[in-house]
Formats: sequence, C-alpha cells, structure tokens
Amino acid sequence: MIKEAMLYKKLDADGVRCGLCAHRCSIALDKFGICGVRKNQEGKLYTLVYAETAAYHVDPIEKKPIYHFLPGSFSYSIATVGCNFKCSFCQNWEISQIWAPGSRLKAQGYELKPEDVVINAKKSGCKSISYTYTEPTIFFEYAYDTARLAKDAGLANIFVTNGYMTREALEMISPYLDAANVDLKSFRDDFYRNMCGACLEPVLDTIKRMKDLGIWMEITTLLVTGANDSDEELTDIAGFIAGVDPEMPWHISRFHPDFKYTDSPPTPAETLKRARDIGRRAGLKNIHLGNAPEI
Repeated sequence: MIKEAMLYKKLDADGVRCGLCAHRCSIALDKFGICGVRKNQEGKLYTLVYAETAAYHVDPIEKKPIYHFLPGSFSYSIATVGCNFKCSFCQNWEISQIWAPGSRLKAQGYELKPEDVVINAKKSGCKSISYTYTEPTIFFEYAYDTARLAKDAGLANIFVTNGYMTREALEMISPYLDAANVDLKSFRDDFYRNMCGACLEPVLDTIKRMKDLGIWMEITTLLVTGANDSDEELTDIAGFIAGVDPEMPWHISRFHPDFKYTDSPPTPAETLKRARDIGRRAGLKNIHLGNAPEI
C-alpha cells in the first residue's frame, strides 16, 4: 500500500525532507530516502510499505529481547522491508537491506492491515505487538496506526529499534509505546559511520529521551569480534547505561559472520563473559548474554 508519509516538509523545486529519523533525508523528485521505502512522488513523500509485512510471527517476548516487561508472554511481531542503517554485519539483511544483491524480498511483502494485526495478536493470545526484525522507524505510519488500535484493545506496543528516530517521531509515538529494546551498537562514532552509515549521538539521545518519557527500555549490544569489543569501549557503553539507569537491562549478544562481514569469527564466550564483568563493575544490575546458551 502507498500512503502519504507523516513528519515531512516540502522544499523548493519539488523536493521534500523526511523528519522520521536522524538522517533527515532531503529527497529529490522521484528519488528514495536512505531507507529505500520512502519516495518523493509529485512533490509529496510517500511510504511504500504501509500494511505490507515482510515477516509476522508469534514470538516469546524474550526473543526481542525483552526480559523485564511482560515476562513469559507472547508478542505478535511484524516488520516491513527496509532500514535506515546499512550495517555490514546485519543479521537480518535479507529483509532489511532490500538494495543488496541476494536479498530475498524485492517486493514489499504481504498485506496485513493495522486492524488485522491487532485481531491476529488477540486471537494468538499475545499481550503485545512488537515492531521488530527490521527498523520500525522506517515503517512509522504503519506502526503508529497499529499501535493506536493496539492500545485501545489492551495490547502493549514494543519497538525493537536502532534508536535513530527524531525527537518528533519519538514524541508522536510515545503515548502508545510501552517498551523498547534499543541497539547500542558501539560507543564510537567512527564505528557507526564506517559500519552502519550513521552517527552515534542520535542513538544516545533517543535512549535518554525514552527514559525521560517513561518508556520501559532494554539495551542490546552485538559484540562484533575485533570491532567493538575492547575493554575501553565496553566500559564506555556500560558506564553510559548505568548513568541513565543502573537497573536498565543490558543484553550482550554473540555475533555470527553474515552479510558483508564474514571474515571475523563468532564472538568467543570469553569476550561475552568479559563484557558481563565490565557491566557489573559499572554497576549494572541486569545483564543478559544472548546467542550463547552454553554460558
């Protein structure tokens, strides 16, 4: 479904500026934003993935991962194609990196209207809807309409996000957003620029704003071998989280080689344990290791 976008401004010469994420793309006529799913048509910005799901599943909420909000419940999970990051190590690249050779989903996906998402969630016995797998900010209109209906139906709403949304987008969704898992991929701006095509500061701002807005939040860091797993960087990440809230859960996840980043080995168990120790020394109370059942 094609739907006119929210949070954009018209520019001169039929250009538009998107206001959903921190890229704030200026998009010329007939061009796309960085996400690949928002297009300037006739001087208006449109989302091309409204109600077009690339994936939908009933998941344990712990899979998000969310461990301290509605534990033991199920969450109806949806995603569209596209992403505003271009992570070379992306673990869901087949649906997020739709411009990449070998991507499984060139089309938008399967039609699933907001009201149908809510109906399916209720029928499945879910207590929440999660906007996940890719990046919910880039399918904001779909997520927003669904979240409003979900709230009326007594369902919680959860974003699993890279945290690159604008203040305007966060404030608009916040009355309906109950919880989030935010990827804090690194504490180095050059990592974000070189490996994700983004910047660090907007992610830190989102985490602090979500805390101020009273949204339950858990943080995930995927430890990419040799890229963001030094003691110094892990100390900085843990210190930042503790400074926002020492009770905020930190999920430290094992990386496996994928997409364009296949030369580094999976994260060693000892690295995960070392990160956990650093987090404890920083004062974090809730640390969980992911993709590592043997630990």
